Amino acid sequence: MSTRGRRRRIILPVLVGVLLMAVTLVTREIDQPDQTDQGFLSPVATGDHGGSRLAASLGERGVLVQRETDTLRALLATRPGPATLFVPAPELLHPRTVNYLGLLPGGTRLVLVDPPRRVLAAAGLPLRPTGRRWATRAVSPHDIDRPCPLAEVAPAAVAAVARQRYTPTGAPDSVDLCYGSGLARLPGAAESVVVGASDPFRNGRIDEWDNLAFATGLLATSGRVVWLDLDGPAPPPPEPSSAPTRPLPDRDADLDESGDQENLDRGGDGETAPGGRPDSEASGPGGRGSAGAPNPLWSAFPSWFWALLLQLGLAALLVAIGRARRLGPPTPEPLPVAVPAAETVLGRGRLYQRAQARESTARLLRTATLARLARRVHLPAEAPPTTLAATVAAGTGDRPDVIHELLYGDAPRTDRDLLELAGDLDRVARAGGSSPAQPVADPPAPRLPKPRSEGDPR
Repeated sequence: MSTRGRRRRIILPVLVGVLLMAVTLVTREIDQPDQTDQGFLSPVATGDHGGSRLAASLGERGVLVQRETDTLRALLATRPGPATLFVPAPELLHPRTVNYLGLLPGGTRLVLVDPPRRVLAAAGLPLRPTGRRWATRAVSPHDIDRPCPLAEVAPAAVAAVARQRYTPTGAPDSVDLCYGSGLARLPGAAESVVVGASDPFRNGRIDEWDNLAFATGLLATSGRVVWLDLDGPAPPPPEPSSAPTRPLPDRDADLDESGDQENLDRGGDGETAPGGRPDSEASGPGGRGSAGAPNPLWSAFPSWFWALLLQLGLAALLVAIGRARRLGPPTPEPLPVAVPAAETVLGRGRLYQRAQARESTARLLRTATLARLARRVHLPAEAPPTTLAATVAAGTGDRPDVIHELLYGDAPRTDRDLLELAGDLDRVARAGGSSPAQPVADPPAPRLPKPRSEGDPR
C-alpha cells in the first residue's frame, strides 16, 4: 500500500471521531439547560426549560402556587403556615442569603434542585455531591435492600432523577436516599429535600416516565408552594444589625431589627420594576439589563443556529486539513537554480497524477498536438475538426473517425488510458504531416581525377 493510502486510513477515522465528539458535545450543551438561563424552571415560562406545566398541574390539584422573585420575600412567605419552598435554581442564590435556608420555621419543606456544594455547606445540609452522570438516568424510587420512605413519590414508579447523586457526610441514618441516591431527604421540623436533576420539573421532560407524578407529589404535600423564581444572580441582602442566630421571626420584628423595613418590602434594593420584579433584578447587578448582562447578539438567534454555525466551521476545517490546501493563491518565487526541462516535466506530471487531473492533462496534450498538426498540414488554428481529422488521417493512414476520437474524444478514466492517449497523440504528431514514402535515387558516383602521364608537365 502506498504512503498516501496508509495516511488516509489513519487520518480519516481520527477526523470522523473528532467530528462525532464535537457534534455530541454541542448537542448535549443545547439539550441540557443551565440554571443561569433565562426562564429556567420559571412557573410562567412556557419553553422546554420552563416550569409552567408543573405549576398548572399543581393548580389542578388545588395547590396554591405563590411566585416570588426575591429571596428574602420568599423566605418570609413561608411564615403564615405550612408551605413548601421550591428553589429550582440554587446556583443563583447570593452567598449571604443561603444560610437563611437552614433557619426555616417548622412545617416547611425546602426543595432544592441540583444545588452546588457551596449551597449545601452554607445551608447546613450534611450532604456531599458524588458520582455526577453525563446524562440523567431514570430509576425506581426503591433500592434493592431499602424502600423509599417518601410516600408522596412512591407511586411514581420510575422518574428521571439520578444525574447528581449524594452521600451523607454525617450519620447514614439521618438521611433518606431514594432513586439511586439521586434524591436525599433530611427529616426534621423543617425538612429539606435535594433532587439531583431538573428533568422531572421541566416542560420538555415532564411527560417522560413518571416525572409528572414525582414532581407534583413532591411539591403538593403542604397545599402551598412558594416558588422562588430568580431571573439572574440574586442581589446581596441589606446589611442587618447583627447576624441571625435563630429561626426567622415574625415579619414585622425581623424588618424592625434590620432597620430597613421599606427596603426589604421592596425586595431588598430599589423600586419594584414593572411586572412585579425588583428593580435590582431588572437593571441592577446580575440582572438581564445590567452592564454585565450577556451580549444581546447571542439571544438574537436561536441556539440551534450557533450550533449549526459551529458544525459548519468544524466541517470546513476538516475539509481543509484533509485536502491539505493552502487558504490562498500560490505565491510565485524565482528559482535559485536552473531546472532541466526533463525534471520540470516529470515534476508537473507527478503533480497532475497526485491531483488525479486526468481531464486537464488530456486537454493540454490534445491542445499541444492540434497546434503541431495544424502547422504541419498548413491549416489555420480555427479549422473545423472534421477537416483537420481527415487531413491528418490521410498522412497517417488511419480512419478519420479514429483520428477525430483521438483528438476530440472524452477524457480518459484511468491512468493507463491517459498513458495510451499520450502515446497515440505522440505517434500521430510525428506522422501526421509526412507524405507517402517515395523511392530515393542512388547518389551519383564521385568523379576521380585522371592519372598523370610521365611526360605531362602538370
